[in-house]
Amino acid sequence: MGKHEVGTPKYIANKIKAKGLQKLRWYCQMCQKQCRDENGFKCHTMSESHHRQLLLFADNASRYMDQFSKEFSHGYLNLLKRQFGTRRVPANRVYQEYIADRTHIHMNATIWLTLTAFVKWLGRTGQCVVDETEKGWYVTYIDRDPETLAAQEKKAKKQKMDKDDEERMMEFIEKQVEKGQQEGSGSSDTFKEPLTRPENDTPLVLDMKINKKPKILPIIKQEKPDRSSTSSESISMISDIKREALDEEYTDKETGLIKSEKLKSTLIKDDDNSEGWLRKGLTVKVITKSLGDRYYKSKGVVESTEKSNFVGKIKLKSPEEVQHHVIKLDQAYVETVIPAIGKEVMILWGKHKGMRGAVYKLHIEHYSVDVKLDQDSTVVRKLPYEQVCKYVT
Repeated sequence: MGKHEVGTPKYIANKIKAKGLQKLRWYCQMCQKQCRDENGFKCHTMSESHHRQLLLFADNASRYMDQFSKEFSHGYLNLLKRQFGTRRVPANRVYQEYIADRTHIHMNATIWLTLTAFVKWLGRTGQCVVDETEKGWYVTYIDRDPETLAAQEKKAKKQKMDKDDEERMMEFIEKQVEKGQQEGSGSSDTFKEPLTRPENDTPLVLDMKINKKPKILPIIKQEKPDRSSTSSESISMISDIKREALDEEYTDKETGLIKSEKLKSTLIKDDDNSEGWLRKGLTVKVITKSLGDRYYKSKGVVESTEKSNFVGKIKLKSPEEVQHHVIKLDQAYVETVIPAIGKEVMILWGKHKGMRGAVYKLHIEHYSVDVKLDQDSTVVRKLPYEQVCKYVT
């Protein structure tokens, strides 16, 4: 009986029957032919083409079985990765999605007789995490793609950096709170009498104790230098005395912390009123959110400075999404970066302004570092984080 012509009702009916899944026992994997009933499968097994395929299979059966098994496992895992990711799903659900494709590799052509055996093999080879429950076997895909692993490592590193900054800030806040509580507890011991108005019309007198103003840094006025030879020596001596007094007032002897931001700005102003601390080659960190979240906490290297080192052009190095971007910021919107021990830094202001050296020791609890100068190998002790910055040669 010949085939029906294209477009006839019988031709369309046969095409509709051919769509979708048919019974597995009427499918020939070697010939990749699906029969619709037992009679059709019997006729196919008696055909000459089928016998030729069987002879090829008999010559090297293991090669064909391994190939079919490899294609089946690859298709199953590919579907599990794309559709379900690393979620825990029933193994039979993934299998039903896989066999929905009419051209899939049938399991009776592989080395596994059942889906359970195939799932156990996935667990033994470490490709999936498998577990058995009352509802059946469950699989969880293990993604070992190099790009995925690199992205996860990068994400974990970024989270660690953010966490370190937050922990450092929380420690500083806790110390300030403890210090404030100690000062408050000392002042609360004194008894305060309530205000009472006397019966007569005598004026009310308040005994108020006003706290004294904080100690102001000593300001040494320089007289106009004389033209004599001793004028330069006297000016140099006054400058040294001024720097030593500022250094003593700047750092707390008990905690090593900066006393106040006002004190810090006064120190920088007294040191050099006409020049900022930005320098070419410094690695700084953006602390302003006015440019957007993607630039917040990004790091870069100062390429050039303007307006007496108060403004600098910064070429960003991290994170990757803003890498190689060049932005211009004032020094108020960036902060210094402290590298690891042994890395090169520059002292920004103070007695050793402009000198370069290497980080000798970190005092995390005091937010300060020791720097070993390159010039004479002298170790400068407990410089605040704001006074030193990572330097790129």
